[in-house]
Amino acid sequence: MTQQAAPTARTVQRVLDKTDLGPTPMSARSSLIIAPGRDAWTDPFLVMGEELVNQPGFDWHPHRGMETVTLILDGALEHGDSMGHAGVLGPGDVQWMTAGRGIIHREVAARSEHAHIIQMWVNLPADQKLVPTRYQDLRAGMHAVHTEPGVLVQLISGETGSLRGPAVNQWPILGMLITLDPRTGYRQLLDGDQRAFAYVISGRLTVAGRSVRAGQVAWSDPAAQPGGPTALALATGDGDEQTQVLLFAGRPIGESVYASGPFVMNSRDEIEQAYRDFHSGKFGSIPRHTRLPAGA
Repeated sequence: MTQQAAPTARTVQRVLDKTDLGPTPMSARSSLIIAPGRDAWTDPFLVMGEELVNQPGFDWHPHRGMETVTLILDGALEHGDSMGHAGVLGPGDVQWMTAGRGIIHREVAARSEHAHIIQMWVNLPADQKLVPTRYQDLRAGMHAVHTEPGVLVQLISGETGSLRGPAVNQWPILGMLITLDPRTGYRQLLDGDQRAFAYVISGRLTVAGRSVRAGQVAWSDPAAQPGGPTALALATGDGDEQTQVLLFAGRPIGESVYASGPFVMNSRDEIEQAYRDFHSGKFGSIPRHTRLPAGA
């Protein structure tokens, strides 16, 4: 009987603070968690921000060539798109949108309230940049759940153990929201070729022995010679509050990235084509009914 090798302990190469951008024309408070343009450090993840959205929010705008992942922390976020979808997301809900060949959408605070959200852009490889568009509203009750003493894992995407998250991905991504009680440890198994990050939403913990507090993100790069399973260790210390951390992992794509505004492609020519296609109407049109009925 062949014994499986014990997982190799992961290390953390970088712990970075989010950057507070203050109020913007779209939101009352904006922060940058993953800065764009550092592809060698973040691939396949492009950018991630935290927003307190109020009116007017993010009105109609296009995307092409990537996927967006939006987690609602608090409040209500209303969305709509050029495929005719419309709805409201609440706390714990996640929206996974495949922009693919082109979509126009909007995200605003529902019913003139607010929406505290985290949104990330995930890259797509060149041969999947123009796949059909897709919207997935993943309600909080849809997430696969794993519990152990002091630990709650809500799996959004990918597989871990016997669990499978509800999201359908173009590029394989493991994504989860983990809640830890004080004085609790948890190990997440990851493939050695995956890049992982842990963003602390609230509380504090150690990630592979590195101290990380709320508003910081810890990065664990792929192993130099990936060949077997690895484990990323999380542990909380003494205190009275729970710690909530967003953990994502994915294999780097390793291709050139050329981004401009809402489009992410592999070359300048492809970006220029994206703008031509958008302006010529190939992304569809803005629906005539742009808001949900009152009381929806």
